[in-house]
Amino acid sequence: MKMEQIRARARHMGIKPGKLNKTALVRAIQHREGNFDCFASATNGVCSQDACLWRTSCFVTAAKQATPAARKAPKRAS
Repeated sequence: MKMEQIRARARHMGIKPGKLNKTALVRAIQHREGNFDCFASATNGVCSQDACLWRTSCFVTAAKQATPAARKAPKRAS
């Protein structure tokens, strides 16, 4: 799901997206729905929430966050 679609879904549920990133926004939606707010926390591709709307994106995002290349290195002063 694209970020604008996620923001629209959040607004529809009464959540103000503001400057929340994808992970925080999806977790807020999950919480509001009464589900586990666990987006992007699946470790080793394991998750018990088989019917979750975010499942596919969750695995992809969790894998990206787990790899060192996904994290931005701090900029050095010249």
